Amino acid sequence: MRAFRLAYDGRPFHGFQRQPSVPTVENALLSALSGLGVTDDEETVPPGYAAAGRTDAGVSALAQTVAFDCPEWCSPRALNSRLPGSVRAWAAADAPDGFHATHDAVRRSYVYDLYAPDIDDEGARAAADALSGERDFHNLTPDETGTVRDLSLSVERDGDFLVVRATAGGFARELVRRLVSVVRGVGGGDLALSDVDRLLGPESVEGPDGVPPAPPEPLVLVEAAYPELTFERDADAAASAAEVFGRRRRDGLVRARVAGRIREGVEGTKSR
Repeated sequence: MRAFRLAYDGRPFHGFQRQPSVPTVENALLSALSGLGVTDDEETVPPGYAAAGRTDAGVSALAQTVAFDCPEWCSPRALNSRLPGSVRAWAAADAPDGFHATHDAVRRSYVYDLYAPDIDDEGARAAADALSGERDFHNLTPDETGTVRDLSLSVERDGDFLVVRATAGGFARELVRRLVSVVRGVGGGDLALSDVDRLLGPESVEGPDGVPPAPPEPLVLVEAAYPELTFERDADAAASAAEVFGRRRRDGLVRARVAGRIREGVEGTKSR
């Protein structure tokens, strides 16, 4: 069995998990495996197949991890020959029989880059501290079970952004994005720490008093930890991934510059 690290830009996809009629990361992966002859068709999953997590629509990944039985020649470079450019395999590890990429992950970490030039850092950090530890997050997820999690949440300033890092053994649906909304609310003055206590309490908080999820696009799955695995970076595959995401970063900078020029012109803050 082999485990692979996948990096992807989640914006073109309707999440990781395969769905009919819409593009997903898993659809792209299963199509690649079929194209390589690892499976008979795009609907078939190889034996032992599992993934570290089911990222939502628009959410990206650095270290999504998938594992399955495959021939020895099935490498990150081989996968990349059939994957779309927005999905890149970049490392692999031999996994023991019975390994399960979902159940055997001891830790997962997500990072959210929150645009926050006007948010109070101390308030945001106080919210993160209040949310850390073993808590019942039933008011911060649509899930009805699996809502108790032992969470570490940190906030660091990076220019105009607050980098929110959430680490736990696993996450309920939309939990990270709703945590970010709470951090933003407290840091921006829309919520008090007493509101955090209420959200963590036993009573349901719904309707206009509930917490909506933050937008998915700034969220990245950055770690899925497996102590028994040693991942080896595939130099060529990693270089391909760096090139792809380097181009995407450049394109984003260009788009931001164009948008800024138009904004300045509309505001009359720039004459040309």
